[in-house]
Amino acid sequence: MQISPSILSADFANLESELARIANADWAHVDVMDGHFVPNLTLGLPIVEALARVSPIPLDCHLMIEDPDRWAPQYAEAGGSSVTFHVEAAADPRAVARSIRAAGARSGMAVKPGTSFAPYEDLLPDLDMVLVMTVEPGFGGQSFMADQMPKVTQVREAVRRLGGEVWVQVDGGVSAATIEQCAEAGADVFVAGSAVYGAEDAAAAVDELRALATRHQH
Repeated sequence: MQISPSILSADFANLESELARIANADWAHVDVMDGHFVPNLTLGLPIVEALARVSPIPLDCHLMIEDPDRWAPQYAEAGGSSVTFHVEAAADPRAVARSIRAAGARSGMAVKPGTSFAPYEDLLPDLDMVLVMTVEPGFGGQSFMADQMPKVTQVREAVRRLGGEVWVQVDGGVSAATIEQCAEAGADVFVAGSAVYGAEDAAAAVDELRALATRHQH
């Protein structure tokens, strides 16, 4: 059970010290938004390169951008240890997944709440992770969508049928109140933004979330 706090909820003027606050987490989740695929603009390659130099934990880059076919491998080269692209934005999802792996990172595929997973199940052999969005991507602090839990279970069952190890990640509204139902549904990597960075003690929040998720380990 892995916790990946989202720095979207961190203080952007002090990212190095904000990363230090979550040094006990498994990953630092980096939300890359281009103002086109989603209606928000956050950060890009130069910031990822800078974060990779100072982060005590590996970077989990979530690309909410158009043309991941072109850009995704560059995020791996910039220092992302895991790079997740949105299947809705990819011209050739299998080629994107393979290009991320070829650049030395774990390859992830994200699906928006309105996107069904079934048409993409055959991509699993080229993936290391599937991200089921539990909010509409674009902004932090949104409410958790419990109606996405059956999709999490569907992905987990597909992974079981395939064999091998593909992680199932959830992102959006994950907190102490919602993480157990995510784990129950089959998720094993949890992105939490305000639940961690909004806490007085971010590291303690990470430990609490991990403990809650672990109670439902499959």
